[in-house]
Amino acid sequence: MLKTIFLLKSGRVNRDGESSIILRLSYKTKTITIASGKYISKEKWIQTNHLKNTLKAEKEKVIKSSLDLMQLNAEKKFTELFRIDPEVDLELLKAELTGKAKIGQPQGPSIISIMETYNIFFTKRVNSGERAAASLQKYKRAKDLLLDFITKAYKKEDMSASEISSSFVFKLEQFLKYESSFKDQTGIKNNSVVKYMKMYKTACNYAIKMDLIIKNPFNVYDGRLSVKDAVFLTQLELNTIENKIFSTPRLEKVKDIFLFSCYTGYAPVDAMDLTERNLSEDSNGNLWIMTSRAKTAIRANVPVLPTIEKIISKYKNQQKGLIPKISNQKMNAYLKEIADACSIDKHLTWYVARHTFATTVTLGNGVRLENVSAMMGHTNTKQTQHYAKVLDVNIMEDMEKLKSKFR
Repeated sequence: MLKTIFLLKSGRVNRDGESSIILRLSYKTKTITIASGKYISKEKWIQTNHLKNTLKAEKEKVIKSSLDLMQLNAEKKFTELFRIDPEVDLELLKAELTGKAKIGQPQGPSIISIMETYNIFFTKRVNSGERAAASLQKYKRAKDLLLDFITKAYKKEDMSASEISSSFVFKLEQFLKYESSFKDQTGIKNNSVVKYMKMYKTACNYAIKMDLIIKNPFNVYDGRLSVKDAVFLTQLELNTIENKIFSTPRLEKVKDIFLFSCYTGYAPVDAMDLTERNLSEDSNGNLWIMTSRAKTAIRANVPVLPTIEKIISKYKNQQKGLIPKISNQKMNAYLKEIADACSIDKHLTWYVARHTFATTVTLGNGVRLENVSAMMGHTNTKQTQHYAKVLDVNIMEDMEKLKSKFR
């Protein structure tokens, strides 16, 4: 950590024959000095053991008090900078202490450094298995988008968090929606924008916990997700896929992986990580999949249904996991072929399988909402409630068909 020591500046003395007292700061291999603005004779400095002995003269007491305060401020400012970046720049520390920070230099923690600090913390959570690597990539992307906005809107490379106003927040939202670019695409859809803004808010809340800032500039943001009806398979469509035999091995494999998600509700990042260690048999002989969701770190234990038991047995000893591994890109491409072969006019993806579990497999068969929420790893039943609303819409569509028969 930071080492501090007060020294007498050698060479020149003032009219009273006193030398300047300087503060030397050392961190790792670097050292800087700062003038304290206080003077003392070399004799007094030696007699008082560098002002460490009990002092009698009032002047020496005043000097000692001033030096103690200077040392305290240096250590406090160093701690603030260290929390942002352990590779503390001593020149920046000196500029902060002397009030001579460079023009344009963010005063206090900058918003980009806060994002970087949070991403370092998030990386630790990923490495420990608490969060998914895919989520970390989203936070890194959020930082890059924020930097791009500041550069284009304010002609700066960074901004102090204390400079961020409500105007900044809502200009950022507009930039993300209509001006940001990624992979030759301009603008980001509402739900993704809301998620990015929540990431900035999360990072700032972490900064508050770490005593880097005292208020969250993103608390003013009130954007909301646009809730759309999730695409899911009906029982007839699910049975059609399950009963279909594909002559092509790759399609048969993708079918099994898709059905695995339909009957467990596991998202891609969770399903691919499952192994035999996640299987557990209860006292009644029922087989369970026991794990925590990577996204929420919440326990999500799911009973093994007959279809899943067949799939697990089919691929036993063929790979490390319970099911074969495949990339999302290939999975979605092959699912299109499966949909065409089964005459299903829906865009099948991994998440159609997850939605099918929530609606057709569980809620549609009378499983209570709170139990579905627990199996899906949701943090609260409000997240699951959306699927129940989807089912209500489905029921109404069926009833409309029924009404036509009585007209």
